[in-house]
Amino acid sequence: MNEPDRLLLNKRILGSLPIHENIYTIPNILTFSRLVAAPVIGYLTVNDQHVAALALFIYAGATDLVDGWIARKWNLQTVVGTVIDPMADKTLMTVLTLSLAVKGALPIPLALLILGRDALLSLAAIYYRYISLPPPKTLARYWDFSLPSAEVYPTGISKVNTALQLGLIGWTMGTMAMGGDLGWWGPDGALKAMWYVQPFSVNK
Repeated sequence: MNEPDRLLLNKRILGSLPIHENIYTIPNILTFSRLVAAPVIGYLTVNDQHVAALALFIYAGATDLVDGWIARKWNLQTVVGTVIDPMADKTLMTVLTLSLAVKGALPIPLALLILGRDALLSLAAIYYRYISLPPPKTLARYWDFSLPSAEVYPTGISKVNTALQLGLIGWTMGTMAMGGDLGWWGPDGALKAMWYVQPFSVNK
């Protein structure tokens, strides 16, 4: 192969490679901080540090609102952001569901319902990440989130479902932080409410 042909081939190869995104943006950092905060909130909840757990939960909720607004306003949307944002939400929901179930603040059937749904959605996200990843499909490239793949956008009903679940979790944590009786929003009331809502919001 002569030199011009070699240069042309190199240009074609380079042109076929996917472009790496800048993943180190403020929205992604905020989202990642929410991801890291999830196990800390769970630890505080299990160890009866309810005020500190609630404060960190409020911080996590604030970052969930702010990161998307910043990304849209300053055009900082990234593919990795569409992946780790719902991942952070699901991680927070999973950790807090388990923590509150351990403390007896959520009934086991309700916890299993929430966790089962989120587990299925997580498996679906892993699968779509794999099939939409540009070749070659290697483990290293799979976890390299600067390589764009299919973008993930939650549906309207999924957003409502997440808001209802976070509202239930937040209400429960707030009541525990104030040391009050959960009343209707205790295990029985929470279970009845989620049984009515959950079947209509399982799609994403």
